[in-house]
Amino acid sequence: MVRSRRLGRQLDDLIEAVLMLRNKDEARRFLDDLCTTAELKTLAQRWEAARMLDDGMTYEAIEGKTSMSSATISRIKRAMTEGSGYTLLLGRLKRRARDR
Repeated sequence: MVRSRRLGRQLDDLIEAVLMLRNKDEARRFLDDLCTTAELKTLAQRWEAARMLDDGMTYEAIEGKTSMSSATISRIKRAMTEGSGYTLLLGRLKRRARDR
């Protein structure tokens, strides 16, 4: 079961709001309102680490570039191995890059 399902209606409402965003500017404005700078930095670092892992970088190299702990990087890698949202979106980005 997806962990986020346990959060119920509040998360569903947030997801519905995110799905209504039309472009990068709207997404940036919404995230700026929703999250603190530290939260945005953490989210961005996790996404960067997922991209680096997908590119075959080592944990040590990712730690050096992001200052993330190996435990966090390991958690991201485990999520990617289990067919996560990371994997879904990374695949879409690769297809979009190929189609350009």
